[in-house]
Amino acid sequence: MKKIMDYIFIISGCILAGFGTSCFLLPNQLSSGGFSGVATIIYYFYKINMGTIIIILNIPFFIIGYFKLGKNFTIKTVFGTFFYSIFIDMFNNIGPLVTDKFLSSIYGGIFIGTGLAFVFKANASTGGSDLIAHIAQNYNNEVKIGNVLVVFDIIIIILNLISFKKIEIGLYSAISIYIIGKMIDIVFEGINFCKIVYIISDKYEEIQNCINLEIKKGATGLYGKGSYTKKDRLIIMCVAKRRNVEKIKAFAKKIDPNAFIIISDAREVYGLGFK
Repeated sequence: MKKIMDYIFIISGCILAGFGTSCFLLPNQLSSGGFSGVATIIYYFYKINMGTIIIILNIPFFIIGYFKLGKNFTIKTVFGTFFYSIFIDMFNNIGPLVTDKFLSSIYGGIFIGTGLAFVFKANASTGGSDLIAHIAQNYNNEVKIGNVLVVFDIIIIILNLISFKKIEIGLYSAISIYIIGKMIDIVFEGINFCKIVYIISDKYEEIQNCINLEIKKGATGLYGKGSYTKKDRLIIMCVAKRRNVEKIKAFAKKIDPNAFIIISDAREVYGLGFK
């Protein structure tokens, strides 16, 4: 069942990514980075189907990936790349849904980012720069995948500028690439980000009781010691949804105007009251 769900995720992701590429980015000469960006340039200059180009460019890296990244990952990646290419060529017959490049960069980025996230959730990829980054990391553990992808995308944007000789093409492509990355984060981590609130105060008991009774939230006391004052004190730590953070801060300041408050992001929280 897990394998079946993985391949359902891959196909669903390829449909979304192929739709975003063919109906928004490709008709407006915009790039989503990676091999898709290279294929876009070749498509306009040599009129070769974009899906075909993507498969051809990936073949040597499939072979390397099979030996370096393992059979399971490579098979899923070949599967993802193949269907992504098919759906690109299939949706290309629909034509552009919008001709405004700004709207195309936004909506193309949303569809492609969501689709790629589905593929990544299945521990696969659609080939291209992502596959190259994994291979590079396999050769050298110090290589960061994110850095490889950023460098590759910058190169593609520069190639777009040179090829189409329009600076707005590169700028709009950069917007779509940014949105793709943000959509991947949203799908993986959700949009309901939480906050961690740390409160350092001599009136920690009153503040803690207020959080428990007024806001109906739990809190944890962490024992700490001031490096300057050398005083032992309890530090209140509370994980809360963003809508409750202002309430916690207001109550703490009301009880102790000199309270020291630190607020930071919590990308994922698991447990009672959360995931």
